[in-house]
Amino acid sequence: MKSIKLLSSFVFFLFITTSYAQFTIDAELRPRVEYRHGYKTLFPGDADPSVFVSQRSRLNFTYKTEKLHLYISPQDVRVWGDVPQLNTADNNGFSLHQAWGEVFLDTTFSVKVGRQEIVYDDHRIFGNVNWAQQGRSHDAAILKWKNKTAKIHLGAAYNQEKETLTGNILYANLSTYKSLQYLWMHKDWKNFNASFLFLNNGLQFLGNEEKDAETRYSQTTGVHLNYKINNLKLTSNLYYQFGNDINNNDLSAYLLALEAGYALNDNLGFKLGGELQSGNDYGHPANGENNAFTPLYGTNHKFNGFMDYYYVGSHNHSVGLTDLYGKISYKLNSKSTANLHLHQFFASAELNEELSKNLGTEIDLVFAHKINKMVSLKAGYSHYFETEATEFLKNNFDGNTNNWAWLMLSIKPELFASK
Repeated sequence: MKSIKLLSSFVFFLFITTSYAQFTIDAELRPRVEYRHGYKTLFPGDADPSVFVSQRSRLNFTYKTEKLHLYISPQDVRVWGDVPQLNTADNNGFSLHQAWGEVFLDTTFSVKVGRQEIVYDDHRIFGNVNWAQQGRSHDAAILKWKNKTAKIHLGAAYNQEKETLTGNILYANLSTYKSLQYLWMHKDWKNFNASFLFLNNGLQFLGNEEKDAETRYSQTTGVHLNYKINNLKLTSNLYYQFGNDINNNDLSAYLLALEAGYALNDNLGFKLGGELQSGNDYGHPANGENNAFTPLYGTNHKFNGFMDYYYVGSHNHSVGLTDLYGKISYKLNSKSTANLHLHQFFASAELNEELSKNLGTEIDLVFAHKINKMVSLKAGYSHYFETEATEFLKNNFDGNTNNWAWLMLSIKPELFASK
């Protein structure tokens, strides 16, 4: 109730000031039905497939003047049926996805503060994970500079569980960072653009006693490169990680990726690429060294197959991954597109002395149709063909079929816009 009152006050304030600024309200309603029979991991032999409907509901409030941008985005994320009918309270999935303000100091400098999505380049290290109904956002402050061909962002975040009178080290939420600082720089040329990233990432180590708690830092640095000429586009990611992991192992890991895309015509396009993320022999750090790359806060669902077998909630600090892939995109008409992706996976490090590194093959099919300006429909089917190495890695030898299907409706109307 308190959140609703605050939101109502904010909306009232924006309405009475629309004569001085641009104010818009838009919404997003996104139900998605999924059939899971081997999604994220091999399907066990003693289980039934899962079928459910999840839904994201968002309201987005945007307020813009020459010197200030405000953005508020509350959301509700739920599974149909997780709240009973005739319920007296509904606190299951309501949250504040974004709430930030950007103050423009002049034409080149601005400061953006608050809960916000942080997205850079192709989402490899920083992304909003839009596939997940809840999405990803950060409580952070970013100092920005830009001119016509270049941008520089300096960002920082510091997390606490609550207000305290003493102490500032304990932070039991191990799913995110305690402290984070980064520098991102981007430059555009005629047919080429490049981005540089340096990220200092601090994870909370709690220890057995409070005196043992400390923040342990790793560093990720590298470049994202794009080159385009006519119908050919080349993209590359080159990143290196060092410092210490949360268990105080010395970290030395890397990601190398190269992709070539070619548009045969306005309707048909192809992509061929490969990505290598280093890993640990036999799946674990050894002798105080960790060689497994972690893509940290990227949109991992976008990479390495839509069935999310790798780096989406699992596979960290493991044997790494080499992903060789091909993609075809075909525009059926002005409103419909079909996509076919084929991935061949290998372990980057030694998995087992008796097994090959071949982790299997995945096929992803996605169909997208734009019903009208506000409504779109997407459907997908994925199939994973496992190997003995996949079974060993996932510790499942049941030999079942592994597939996944989904259907998603997106409704995004603009509800109000000031003139």
